Amino acid sequence: MIDISVDEGVHVDEPTLTGIAAAAMAHLDVAEGELSVLLTDDATVHPLNRDWRGKDRPTDVLSFSQVEGEPIPGAPLMLGDVIISVETASRQADERGHSLARELQILLVHGIVHLLGYDHEDDDEAEEMEAIERAIHARIDAKPTPAG
Repeated sequence: MIDISVDEGVHVDEPTLTGIAAAAMAHLDVAEGELSVLLTDDATVHPLNRDWRGKDRPTDVLSFSQVEGEPIPGAPLMLGDVIISVETASRQADERGHSLARELQILLVHGIVHLLGYDHEDDDEAEEMEAIERAIHARIDAKPTPAG
């Protein structure tokens, strides 16, 4: 189950984001999983980043994993929460020269990969995480776009 929540005033394509999350989860072999995604603004993300990461500023994406211990056979994996600041994502998309939709894809995939324990604290971990993310993006980008 993928639950996408969007704060008032934030405009995103929820079905596309659900598809991105599903593709990422499938690539990571999470057939039965529960994921919550919140798309919000800098004012919401800033205190979370300060309180949980000790960084007193907004950030693009936060991940709060609920993956603990051994999975229960037959039960869905509780992945956790991904929180994305659409304000920060929009600025980054402009800086990087691509669309907001592309930046949201990058951030959502990154957040989901974090939920499963991958990190980028050292070069080896970063390389592994980036390879996984590249493979997920290739999978998503290879899918045909639904006709509008």
